[in-house]
Amino acid sequence: MRRQIENELVRWKDQPNRLPLLLRGARQVGKSYLVDKFGQTYFQSLTTINFEFQPELKGCFESLDPNKIVPALELLTNTTIAPGETLLFLDEIQECPEAILALRYFKERMPNLHIIGAGSLLEFALHDQKFSFPVGRVQFIFLKPLSFTEFLDALGETKLLQALSQVSLTEPFLAPVHEHLISLFRRYLLVGGMPAAVNAYLLQNQSFVAAQRVHQALLQAYQSDFGKYATKVQYKHLQRFFEKAPGVVGSHFKFVGIDPDVRSRDLKVALQQLNWAGLVHSVCQTKSSGIPLSAQSDDTKFKLLFLDVGLMQTAGKIDAKSIWEDDILQIRSGALAEQAVGQELIASQDPYETPHLYFWKRDQKNSTAEVDYLIQNGPDIVPIEVKAGKTGHLKSLARFMEEKHPPLGLKISAAPLGLEKSLLSLPLYLIEQIPRLIQETKKIKSAPPIKT
Repeated sequence: MRRQIENELVRWKDQPNRLPLLLRGARQVGKSYLVDKFGQTYFQSLTTINFEFQPELKGCFESLDPNKIVPALELLTNTTIAPGETLLFLDEIQECPEAILALRYFKERMPNLHIIGAGSLLEFALHDQKFSFPVGRVQFIFLKPLSFTEFLDALGETKLLQALSQVSLTEPFLAPVHEHLISLFRRYLLVGGMPAAVNAYLLQNQSFVAAQRVHQALLQAYQSDFGKYATKVQYKHLQRFFEKAPGVVGSHFKFVGIDPDVRSRDLKVALQQLNWAGLVHSVCQTKSSGIPLSAQSDDTKFKLLFLDVGLMQTAGKIDAKSIWEDDILQIRSGALAEQAVGQELIASQDPYETPHLYFWKRDQKNSTAEVDYLIQNGPDIVPIEVKAGKTGHLKSLARFMEEKHPPLGLKISAAPLGLEKSLLSLPLYLIEQIPRLIQETKKIKSAPPIKT
């Protein structure tokens, strides 16, 4: 299973002034598999230290000096760790905070050694107030669930992948190809992007039931993890929050919707912990009067996304038949589609940046409007509406464009690719191509009219 982030790892490997790398992401998105594959493919040797399975090796990092750490690891693992030849992988690194601190000294005293750290609960160590992180000496990179194009790659759809990267407004797909891609996107909604679920789906004759069984196991595993970072009181709130989260995706979040009998400040802790674990993602409201979008965001007003659309479908007990037969964008009042689009937008972001998404809402008496997502494209803010069917009203998007005057608005739906004035209509399967198609749109709009 190939991941697009592998290209970034290769670039990192070849950088002369590289920093030690910390790979971040939720549990079971494929971090360990990715690094193991990368190490075996691009290095003469790979040495993996898993602090969860090998706690006795934590003592090697007490001095923080790589010139003492590496010889000790070589003796205890019976391996040779050679700078320039070996990839040293520190897995479950959050179990050994001293190893995280030592990364800065690897940069300073052993810069030629390639070293990557990762961990399923790494975020909790990084947010620990008692922990002093080595700022400026470590580089972060984020791994997410498989995107739709990575899902297609796993299916072996190489020709479709090439076509997606080349389709244009002047030559959109013919109707049969478009309908086939929408059908494949429906499969993605059912299977999702968790590597184990995709693998089970492929190995068992493309069985949706096999993928769902993996989803159920993953959901149980995530709940089992709660005890690793929560007190007994917090555990109850986490359990309740996690069970309710799939059902509130896409709606304006209110803590009372999770449990009206629990104080919001207690549920805020649970929300923060689920965000750190990567199981939910907060999409904050912003006034969007300028860039960056974060400058005018309000983290008290937000919507939630779940980690993965396949997990959401299974956890929320969404009828698989409806995904296969009904309008995708009307299932659960559009929540499933909003999850899928948000997940795709996050997947297409720069892997070196912390994932972030925003939405816009105008609250005025007798005049409310809401745009599902806002993204930044160069100096421009681009509003995105996720709309049901092949038509759908766009009153909120029109209101945003009247007030904020962006050069372009996007509608994501089941309709084919098209451009009408300043509205770019994108089918669900082309979200990853948004930057390229925006540039094509700008060229078309700026081109002089053809003389007849």
